[in-house]
Amino acid sequence: MQNARKQIHVCDCNRSFTLDAERLSPAAGNLACHHALCGAELPALEADLAAGGEIFVSCTQETALFGELAESQQAGQRIHFFNLRENAGWSVESAQATPKLAALIAAATTLPEPEPVPAVQMRAGRSLLIIGEAGAALGWAERLAGSFEPAVLITQRAGEVELPVVNDYPVWSGKPVKLSGHLGAFELHWTQHNPIDLELCVRCNACVKACPEGAIGFDLQVDLDACRSHRACVAACSEIGAIDFARKDIARSERFDQVLDLSAEPLLKRVELPDGYAAPGRDPFEQALAVQALGEFIGEFEKPRYVAFDAGLCAHSRSKKTGCTNCIEVCATEAIRANGDVIAVDPYLCKGCGTCSTVCPSGALGFQFPRVPDVGQRVKTLLAEYAQAGGTEACILFHSAEAGTAAIGRLARRGRGLPARVIPVEVWSADAVGLDLMLGSLALGACQVAVLAAGSHDAAPLRAQAGHGQTILSALGYAGEHLRIVEADADDWQVLETALWSWAPATAVATPARFRLLPKKRETLDFALRHLVEHAPAAKAEAGLPAAIALKAGAPFGQVVASDACTLCMACTGACPASALRASGDRYRLEFVEKNCLQCGLCVSSCPESALSLEPRLLLTEDARRARALREADIFHCTACGKAMGATPLIEAMITRLSGHSMFATEAERARLRMCADCRVIDMMKTEPAVKAWDLSE
Repeated sequence: MQNARKQIHVCDCNRSFTLDAERLSPAAGNLACHHALCGAELPALEADLAAGGEIFVSCTQETALFGELAESQQAGQRIHFFNLRENAGWSVESAQATPKLAALIAAATTLPEPEPVPAVQMRAGRSLLIIGEAGAALGWAERLAGSFEPAVLITQRAGEVELPVVNDYPVWSGKPVKLSGHLGAFELHWTQHNPIDLELCVRCNACVKACPEGAIGFDLQVDLDACRSHRACVAACSEIGAIDFARKDIARSERFDQVLDLSAEPLLKRVELPDGYAAPGRDPFEQALAVQALGEFIGEFEKPRYVAFDAGLCAHSRSKKTGCTNCIEVCATEAIRANGDVIAVDPYLCKGCGTCSTVCPSGALGFQFPRVPDVGQRVKTLLAEYAQAGGTEACILFHSAEAGTAAIGRLARRGRGLPARVIPVEVWSADAVGLDLMLGSLALGACQVAVLAAGSHDAAPLRAQAGHGQTILSALGYAGEHLRIVEADADDWQVLETALWSWAPATAVATPARFRLLPKKRETLDFALRHLVEHAPAAKAEAGLPAAIALKAGAPFGQVVASDACTLCMACTGACPASALRASGDRYRLEFVEKNCLQCGLCVSSCPESALSLEPRLLLTEDARRARALREADIFHCTACGKAMGATPLIEAMITRLSGHSMFATEAERARLRMCADCRVIDMMKTEPAVKAWDLSE
């Protein structure tokens, strides 16, 4: 790590934690320890910035101060920040945290920046639709007319509300049917039930004065319960033609950049609402906050394309038979939908939680922000440097960039901080930490992996993945609890504290792996599992390793079981997206390669005989990589000429189904089913009476 052009500045924040400069400096190279870098020792940083080279500062609290100083030296691109205080220093085990400090410094100063991910361009203008009861909707439209281009859809009357005197923006009335789209491209469909078309209306109020029952208010909405069908209003509006009680064309639609939904029940009922859509309800304060937030979306933006999709690996559907729907079920933004045999991801709706990549059994969905190889390289560096500095029993703590960092910071300030052996790894979203990252980190030398689910909308998928992993590790003889999902945010920092400090170290792999985590999920899992099996403590026990490990439903490993009902029609081989099922080339045999099986269920749904079932498990022997016969049958031969006709179970099944048909009522007719097509015709010519041409009369 020695580099004359690189200078590292670490600070113990007024001696609030322990920095062992003698142990850190040899490993880190050009490292300077400070007590008040943001105060009296600031000139030291200024001098290094002026000297050139890359500068690394272990303080994220004063990034504004240090960044301004760097800009004054034209060094804004050469200064980098990382956190030591909350991640390692502020802990009751601060004196024992030197190995972790060394690891964090190494990872921050030696690893290259990840390659940028593809971006999605988004643009939103000032077009704003306001939906709600007349009073609130029109009130906000009047207030926002100067900063937005509002349009109002009145869904409910409100007392003596009047339409604006000046017709500055569109006002409609009706019942919303469907709202779709995203920031900059929302589309609303609604039906107009008010007999008065507010687009045609000139707001002369002649209908209000003409109505003998007073059923029309100054909001130009007709109270149909009070109306007695005099139609005096229609006569008053005859020249304009805005009133029609028998209107058939009631469907309406318009497009908008943003939507302010003031309805009591929001139109979009999703866990994660799209950017540009706000549903604050009826609370005026919440409405004001929502309006302020919407104002920040005006303009052009870039957002990462969080997820990469490989259609060739998708196991969603084949031939209109549905298999895996994991990603569709867990998507909180409804950004994923079925698209024929595969799925489609709307990058404009996706907010990057990454749960879809976690539950995807094939790796067709891969999280890109950051990529698994980049996270894996950081984990590998942290574990190697930690061990080299004398650290033992390392526990990797994955956490999200915002909510997770806030929870760790609160724990550091108010509680015992992180244990010295717990190494935090920041990711964009903790929901994207799948089984490949969990088992991969353990194979690289961690004795435990925790995922802090702060900010997660649903930790159930994480718990399921951890459950599969823990079942495998326990069966391999690794003692203790290796995987833990901690559901706590900044307000629940005590929960995080208890979960980490009460967690006894588990058995780690004897020799850390040297491989890198790969972009393809199944390949990473294969490498990690092979390494964990190779060094499994159970292999040294008297009982030895089990041949297979039973797993719960939903696991991405397992076998397909074929019953005697299988006719070897081979429909399953065409449906299998991973080539786990295939037809033998030399005889009627259904072969199965267990390593390839995703447990997606496409074979089960495609089987016309309901002869297949899934059995989740992890086969540890080399048989998992070899093709084995799942079902095999003899060849059925024509009873007349001996010609091969097909697999015996298939022909027998056909005979059974057709035996009840009127065309095969006699034994002789049923016997023809066991003949080939040619022999069947010959037999009919020989045995059945036929009309001769010379016997026909005019």
